Amino acid sequence: MKGNFFIVLVVVAVLAAAGGWFAARHQHAAAGKVDAGTGKIYSCSMHPQVRSNKPGKCPICGMELAPIGSIQSSGTNQGTIMLSSNVINVINVQTESVQRRKLTRTLRMAGVIDDDATRHRFVSAYIDGRIDKLFINYTGAEVVQGQPLATFYSPTLLSAQQEYALLVSAQTNTALRVENERLIAVAEQRLRRLGLSDAQIKESTRASGTNIHTQILASMSGTAVQRLAYEGQYVKEGEKLFEIADFSTMWFQFDAYERDLPWLKPGQMVDISTPSVPGNVYRAPISFIDPNLNEMTRSAKARVELQNPLMTVDGKPRRELLHKTYGEAVVKVEIPDVLAVPRSAVLSPGRKPVVYVEKEQGFYEQRPVKLGRAGDDYWEVLEGANEGERVVTSGNMLIDAQAQLNQSGAGAPVSGPEFTEHQQKAVSEVVAAESNLAAALASDNVERFNELTGSVTPAVEHFAAAFADSAEWKEAVAKISAAAKLQPAKDLKDARRKFQPFADAVAQLARSVRRQPAFANIKVFRCPMTDQAFPGAPKSSMWVQTNAPLRNPFFGSEMIDCGNEVK
Repeated sequence: MKGNFFIVLVVVAVLAAAGGWFAARHQHAAAGKVDAGTGKIYSCSMHPQVRSNKPGKCPICGMELAPIGSIQSSGTNQGTIMLSSNVINVINVQTESVQRRKLTRTLRMAGVIDDDATRHRFVSAYIDGRIDKLFINYTGAEVVQGQPLATFYSPTLLSAQQEYALLVSAQTNTALRVENERLIAVAEQRLRRLGLSDAQIKESTRASGTNIHTQILASMSGTAVQRLAYEGQYVKEGEKLFEIADFSTMWFQFDAYERDLPWLKPGQMVDISTPSVPGNVYRAPISFIDPNLNEMTRSAKARVELQNPLMTVDGKPRRELLHKTYGEAVVKVEIPDVLAVPRSAVLSPGRKPVVYVEKEQGFYEQRPVKLGRAGDDYWEVLEGANEGERVVTSGNMLIDAQAQLNQSGAGAPVSGPEFTEHQQKAVSEVVAAESNLAAALASDNVERFNELTGSVTPAVEHFAAAFADSAEWKEAVAKISAAAKLQPAKDLKDARRKFQPFADAVAQLARSVRRQPAFANIKVFRCPMTDQAFPGAPKSSMWVQTNAPLRNPFFGSEMIDCGNEVK
């Protein structure tokens, strides 16, 4: 009797399980199917994957199903996803309308402030001789054209000067005057070839052989950037003595990458700043774009001419802009009104870009789009979205992950034990908390970062509780919990320093949970030069975003798109 009773219990249990499984499959199959009469869709707040076209109870937990929206059956497709209000709040779903607007593109390029190559001169020895005295004996000295730079002794030059003086002083009769004038002209031409100016040639006739030195004069006004001669030095013909550059006009030369060249043209205004003159912005047009690209960097040199005023520092003249100073160029381009969606709304902006359109509250439709030009915050959309529709700008990656899970089927194989609904929610909260912090830093917003630090601890505590009995995730829980003790930051560098360990720990978690269908499409990015973002930073670091496109939280506007996706 006891044996028969046990068999009956087993049969009843099996039938109950089968009935529950059938009910769950039936409810899951009803997802996206709408009652033609009412258009209502019902779901469980604890198990949003359960949906029905009529009221009832959740086959998993027994809770009453609640309406989450209504939509005409003709509006459904394979890429639709419906979420309860609880899930919408957890993953922080936000939407924005598709509108016609101006696209603004800001190009940031680094370069160097160099001297004007057309205003650069070397002062060289025209003949063998000896430097006996220097008037300019340090680099950086300001000189004017015709100013003496050094005294020079040359027997050959002295002989030519004396010969010229004798010819000029010679008294000739009328018959020899023409020949004498021809000889004087030849002697003058020789002295010019030996480097003397007209004033020095005339002075030769008055020296009467008493001065054996000749002055070397500056051939142009500018700054002595090199002094290559010393007193008492013997020099050969053609040897360089001084290098002079005119810094009154400077060339700012920057690298324009191939993808940015369509936006640039001569005459376009550029704002230039340099660390050597903090607070000053120099505005000037692009004067030249090199048509030859560098094959290694796929970039071309562009040039902007800047006026460089003379100023006095400690009683000495100097130019405001220094030679070989690093600078940054900012070019802002505006495109006429176009239909545009926020860049954060676009997923997979490569070959198959998509957006999620909110049909009604809690109901989101996947929509392939054809993209045009990319602005700073918005992307031109040519096909796929209509003016006035609302697209998801935050939380769309998690919506996409749920859509992929729905399309793959409830019985899709999973690597390792599948998360419970509680664990999925806990992971989503941690990822959302990290992503919100990353978005604040990508926008250079310290105040927003400080506001969000308070939301990290509850999310991490929920995550730790959800995985308290899981040995597999013990290490991940420990790392995230240790890095989650964030305090308000005093500035951007301090915020990024505090954010980095938490971001890296959450990114490691994200890479691991991608084996779960709900998180299969989560995006992880890596910055390859974090060590330049703040002191003590590692060479590279990862972070997670719940929306696209890539926005680097370690550099913000300085290098917003620096990084690559970690597959």
